[in-house]
Amino acid sequence: MIEKTITLDEVSLVDFLGVENTNIRELSAAFPMSKIISRGNEITIRGTSAEISRITEILESLQQHYLRFGKITSDNVKNYLGHTEEEGSVPQTPTDDDVFLYGNKGIVIRMKTANQLAMVDAVAKHDIVFAVGPAGTGKTYTAVAIAVKALKNKEVRKIIITRPAVEAGENLGFLPGDLKEKIDPYLRPIYDALDDMIPAEKLKLYIENRTIEIAPLAYMRGRTLNNAFILLDEAQNTTTMQLKMFLTRMGPNSKTIITGDRTQVDLPTKMKSGLSEALTILKDVPEIGFVQLDGRDVLRHKLVRLIIEAYEKAEAPHESKR
Repeated sequence: MIEKTITLDEVSLVDFLGVENTNIRELSAAFPMSKIISRGNEITIRGTSAEISRITEILESLQQHYLRFGKITSDNVKNYLGHTEEEGSVPQTPTDDDVFLYGNKGIVIRMKTANQLAMVDAVAKHDIVFAVGPAGTGKTYTAVAIAVKALKNKEVRKIIITRPAVEAGENLGFLPGDLKEKIDPYLRPIYDALDDMIPAEKLKLYIENRTIEIAPLAYMRGRTLNNAFILLDEAQNTTTMQLKMFLTRMGPNSKTIITGDRTQVDLPTKMKSGLSEALTILKDVPEIGFVQLDGRDVLRHKLVRLIIEAYEKAEAPHESKR
């Protein structure tokens, strides 16, 4: 009898092993002459060379299944044991093209509008993409999904997500906690998107080892960001110098998405938005992609679209002043 240990680094152990290790027990029952033990993120197999080879093959298939679909059921285990993936053994989707990413616990993440699909296409073709549009159009969520997919596919080594803390301004002092705890409420939409896409324990590990870094824009100064997917959210609240600083952080093998809403600028009245200036200054650079989202991309309550249209109409005369 020989022994082999497999380390599970890319999966959520709770989801992979099943409640009370039901998935591993299912696998063990199929190989009564072998012993399969799970400890932490390691699975140890003791048995004959032939059985260990077969068990390893099944575990590798299950890992690939998990990485694609975000979950594993006992039926999945049974189907891999039987060398088949019968109808119903994996999440059924219309087409592979329709599903952009399988998130936490198998959540299906799709691009739901033409302009969201345009964002995906623009990122594939350009290393820097500006995605501009009103609230509720899915700019941030789509950008995070694109970055997470790149990380899962090992196209980049890390994700860096930042936004200016303009809303906090001089009022941070009254909030409890250290700087991170003061800033985190302003980064909540980003955490919410990541929660949909990455299991909690894996997301915690990614944040602890800085595979995923979420920080205020001021923390980007002086850095060179290599092999990374870099997202700047709420870019309308950057100054010209801040946005220029951010754009010049990008290093080799990196991609950048800048999202913002030019109708929701929180800067002082006489201060120009760095986003609006950048869109003018960089509009003729062919290597940069630009995507404009609008009311047709709003997926919230139907009144949100009407509210956005009303505000756009009222604020149009003032937009040029920004």
